[in-house]
Amino acid sequence: MAAYDTIEARRGWLLVSPTALFVLLLLAAPLATVVSFSFFTQDFLTVDYTPTLNNYREAFTDPIYRVLMLRSLWISGLVTAVTVILAFPIAYFVSFHVAPERKALWIFLITIPFWTSYLLRVFLWKVILGFNGVLNSSLLGIGLIDEPLTFILYNSNAVVITLAHAFAPFTILPIYVALEKIDRSLLEASQDLGESKVSTFFRVTLPLAMPGVVAAVLIVFIPTIGDYVTPRLVGGPNGLMIANMIQTQFLKLNNAPMGATLAVLAMCAVTIISLIFLFFNRRYLR
Repeated sequence: MAAYDTIEARRGWLLVSPTALFVLLLLAAPLATVVSFSFFTQDFLTVDYTPTLNNYREAFTDPIYRVLMLRSLWISGLVTAVTVILAFPIAYFVSFHVAPERKALWIFLITIPFWTSYLLRVFLWKVILGFNGVLNSSLLGIGLIDEPLTFILYNSNAVVITLAHAFAPFTILPIYVALEKIDRSLLEASQDLGESKVSTFFRVTLPLAMPGVVAAVLIVFIPTIGDYVTPRLVGGPNGLMIANMIQTQFLKLNNAPMGATLAVLAMCAVTIISLIFLFFNRRYLR
């Protein structure tokens, strides 16, 4: 019996080994390298490998780093809130009001933005929100405004709009899946017991759909804080985020340790906020 267990254990390790090796080489090793680099210093073209906390001191004391980090958290949080609030009605409509034989078509239409390049979609929003873009030209044409709007491009507003559009399918799909799993008899029972449709939604539908909402929040919040393409193209000076500074440190200033430090701090901030969010929603995830 012991020999059989040993053979089964070896087979299990053999099956897990390729995946574990893949994770170590492509995730753990680069992450460990970034963390270790954050404790070094850059001396022009050479790296001083003497461990130090100077990079972290500078990151916490320099106002520009604090501003970019707080702006990144604010933009990511706002994008997450906007996409989830707008995505929930769409997912609800598809789940509860679309005929079963047409739901696949709706999901197909929701995923159409994935057919084009992310970079191309960002450029299209730049055209739409531009000073002489589609939106301003349309509003001027119908007489709603007298001069082009300037607050919709090259600032945080443009970043939020573009990222919200880019990540909308990522919020709709998990919420839709959660809504599809709800037993419709529970909703009928709630109304049979005297609850209105509104109270049934808040007391039954929404709590049961919260796992999908939580998943959508994490799916959007975590990657948006590290996005640098959208802020670079449509954000302007007032819309840049921490990822843009990380890119600058690595590629322009040749200061890999400082870039690694900012990356570690961004990861820590995202991890802490995500864990706090999960803690407050733990009862919905059981």
